[in-house]
Amino acid sequence: MATVQVSEAEKVYILHGIRDDLRVDGRGCEDYRHMEIETDVVSNTDGSAKVTLGHTAVLVGIKAEIGKPRPMVPDEGYLEFFVDCSANATPEFEGRGGEELGTELSNTLYKVFNNKRSVDLKSLCISEGEHCWVLYVDVLLLQCDGNLYDAISVAIKAALFNTKIPRVQISADDEGEKEIELSDDPYDCMRLNVENVPCMVTLCKVGHRHVVDATLQEKACSVASLIISVTHKGTVTCTRKVGGGSLDPESIFEMTEAGKRVGKALHAPLMKLLQQEESLGKKRQKVGFLG
Repeated sequence: MATVQVSEAEKVYILHGIRDDLRVDGRGCEDYRHMEIETDVVSNTDGSAKVTLGHTAVLVGIKAEIGKPRPMVPDEGYLEFFVDCSANATPEFEGRGGEELGTELSNTLYKVFNNKRSVDLKSLCISEGEHCWVLYVDVLLLQCDGNLYDAISVAIKAALFNTKIPRVQISADDEGEKEIELSDDPYDCMRLNVENVPCMVTLCKVGHRHVVDATLQEKACSVASLIISVTHKGTVTCTRKVGGGSLDPESIFEMTEAGKRVGKALHAPLMKLLQQEESLGKKRQKVGFLG
């Protein structure tokens, strides 16, 4: 994870501000930085999204390919995750510096998103036990200024919403072998229901309080963090504690309740924004270097 050096005087300043619910950039303890979301930004994918959260920027591309279902669940498709920590995001990722973080992020994303409670995996099945859709989710970290998990989860939800999977027709040839035909019509496609796809909320314990969407400076003052994935109904689907410090039971309860509150409030405006952008079609203005 990208880190910054913070002096003792800066730490005291940040701690005192958080204690009084006033952070260095003027936010309250449960406020996010300005967030920008753009979908359909990579032309050679089936779905894509770019999310900018403060100075953290993440690009997600999804490719749908036909594969073989897993033996334990022959009537379901599945998702595969790969996270690329670009050296442009921070010099610490040069060489193999970002490999460990990439693996850690991939494993967490797999636990949060690759289950039937988050995504309707049965809808990805083409023919039971033989063929299914495999969604390859590639995450590229473009800029790193703290709170990667939240930005990535929002980008994945937006990219899944944007994903268009071609319609499939199964027919039998003269010998009885199954043949799969994909529709050539770009509008004849299947869309995923992303209503139950959770968003992740990272809460950092700083002093006796906790903050949402911590910057790298605030992260440097934090002893430990709690990552919570929350659905639109406020249901917690996954929790993970990171950092070397400890959290007492009372803090964990308070952070979980705050995470549920913040996560639930995040879904409605996100879905509204995605639907508005979709309704604009080709009229929408593309921004940033991908425009």
